[in-house]
Amino acid sequence: MNDNRLGDALAAQRADEVRRAARALLRRPLLRAGTDDFRLVRQHATELRTWFERNTGWALLVDSQVARLRRIPGRDTDPTHPARDQRTGQPFSRRRYVLVCLCLAVLERAEQQIALGRLAEQVVLAAADPALDAAGVARGGAASQPFTLADREQRTDLVAVVRLLLGWGVLAKVAGDEDAFLKSAGDALYDVDRRVLAGLLVARRGPSTVRTGGFEQRLAELNAEVLPDSDELRNRALRHTLTRRLLDDPVLYVDELSEAEAAYLTSQRGALTRRIAELTGLVPEVRAEGVAMVDPDDDLTDLRMPESGTDGHVALLAAEYLAGRGGTVPLTELHRQVAGWALDHAGFWRRSATVSGAETELAEQAVERLVALGLLERTVDADGAAAVRPRPALDRYRVGETVLLEPGQSAPKKKTTVNRKKGRTR
Repeated sequence: MNDNRLGDALAAQRADEVRRAARALLRRPLLRAGTDDFRLVRQHATELRTWFERNTGWALLVDSQVARLRRIPGRDTDPTHPARDQRTGQPFSRRRYVLVCLCLAVLERAEQQIALGRLAEQVVLAAADPALDAAGVARGGAASQPFTLADREQRTDLVAVVRLLLGWGVLAKVAGDEDAFLKSAGDALYDVDRRVLAGLLVARRGPSTVRTGGFEQRLAELNAEVLPDSDELRNRALRHTLTRRLLDDPVLYVDELSEAEAAYLTSQRGALTRRIAELTGLVPEVRAEGVAMVDPDDDLTDLRMPESGTDGHVALLAAEYLAGRGGTVPLTELHRQVAGWALDHAGFWRRSATVSGAETELAEQAVERLVALGLLERTVDADGAAAVRPRPALDRYRVGETVLLEPGQSAPKKKTTVNRKKGRTR
């Protein structure tokens, strides 16, 4: 009897460790040695590798220094998860994305250590490529001056990229400070982690082998899979796509799926959600419109709803308003609502929220959050003006009438919130 209890306890401990390791990879698909998360992933690498390969088609590479889940997204047309400035939280501009690629190209040829000033010099040389100049990407918005890092705006862009690379583990600071470089008063020195650098790019094809013209076409071809030629292979491809979407997206809506995907989800929904729940601890919430994998621990998300602070409160008020309003709502109407809320909550919101014109930025940030959470979609109204339309999951934020309970009567259960799982391919 004692042996049975010991065996059950060991099995439960192992299952918990595998779950924690899987969640660590979903939070951060590239882990470096020296952390408990890396230790767990390496210890259970075989089981994790088998699960991800079978259910998502993602390869898991683990060695003594790095664990890399080669996470290919279920769809490559979702723009709601941009890279963000490590300090301000603002999404990266087009120029910053170009700088990321240029920095990685420079670091690929660099020594084991590199100074920020030296990195800047090499990036400037790379940015002088005529093709980049012709595309206008080296100059940001205006094409009035070349990319030289001479002005503070361009240096700020480079520093933001460097801090992103520090967060990814490509660079490790040895000495100095980025702020000093930003003020032209100093420099910084970094170690280059080549194992992390080598594992950063996740694509089925090398970018240089893609010959298709147009950004969308090139992006699609970058991760294009060989078309399956049997029922078994087609079912496997559908299983991979849907499992990726369930792990990546806050809500998987049936109306976003192809006919084959919708049919497979209908027939295999229980098996798909059960496997994910067993591995990750996510809880399936199934509705007629689709499926959401809800995280009761709330640590597999990069966007929360609700969230504290002015921006979080605006998003919550906007969600309640739009859920009760129903139908397509012009953005100008939402702007007016936000302006009114700013006056109502002036004592609690940041001071700049009541400045004329601030309602436009606050409303846009709220809409961006709600779209990323699968609660809204952008559209146009009958007059062709920019508008938003609620998605079914937004209904959980509808404020109903007050209900007076009789003695002994139970209160209605609260509805859970939908979080967006993090860890998209970088």
